[in-house]
Amino acid sequence: MNHYLQQPLHFCLLIPCYNDEAGLVQALHTVDYPFELCLAVVVDDGSTQPLSAGNIKEAVGTGLSILVIRLSQNKGITAALNAGLDWIVANTTAPYIARLDCRDKCHPQRFYQQVDYLNNHKNIGLLGTWCRFATADESLVYNYTTPVAHQAIKKEMHRRNVFIHPTVMFRTALVIGGERYPYSFPHAEDYGFFWRLLQLTEGAVLAQYLVTCAISTGGLSYQNRQVQLQSRRKVVRAFGQKGWLTVQGLVKLNMLMLVPKAVLLRLKGLTNKHS
Repeated sequence: MNHYLQQPLHFCLLIPCYNDEAGLVQALHTVDYPFELCLAVVVDDGSTQPLSAGNIKEAVGTGLSILVIRLSQNKGITAALNAGLDWIVANTTAPYIARLDCRDKCHPQRFYQQVDYLNNHKNIGLLGTWCRFATADESLVYNYTTPVAHQAIKKEMHRRNVFIHPTVMFRTALVIGGERYPYSFPHAEDYGFFWRLLQLTEGAVLAQYLVTCAISTGGLSYQNRQVQLQSRRKVVRAFGQKGWLTVQGLVKLNMLMLVPKAVLLRLKGLTNKHS
């Protein structure tokens, strides 16, 4: 019998990884929660050197339970995330699924606060937090703040993704019926996924900086920015309300396509310093 089905997990932590074992260990080292109540589900997206749960667990140096799902070849983040969701739904009874990416860092209170909030707000199915973005040497740091209540979130989603992916926790029940990350929005699969979830449930954001997200010029979002922006336009057209909100969102995205990513990051850093 699958022992995970008998384990009273509070949540599974879904982390895709491709050729970044060091970044994976760095992220997992910041997970603070009773280790018998959470499970890190790592999807190895065809890394050149296959990941080993035993080696990762030893490197992390805590009692965190770690499971590695190995994909035979590199299929991309959308396929990796969906493989993780498939496994969690089939093999655990965890009521919540959280996300984290390699090299990102969690505040010690992150998971305690998210689990407590979802336990006490049954109407909320998708929960994010505010976060900070930072380079490894912290030469560039900026805060990402958003609306926190459902109706304001739905409006703001026309202009940007309110839910930064590594900050979210959502109810497993929302994906038991087969809801998955869409393949039709390359490099904006999370934006499309969260829009879909908001058709099924209410969302909320904790107004606290509970995650630090790594800024890397080698990251997928940075390298594929133009494709991502085009996909974000498709998301707004697919899910946005007809009217001025959708027009605003599309105009903003068109303008962003004209601004180099490096310039935008510097502007965000300068704005944060003076805020």
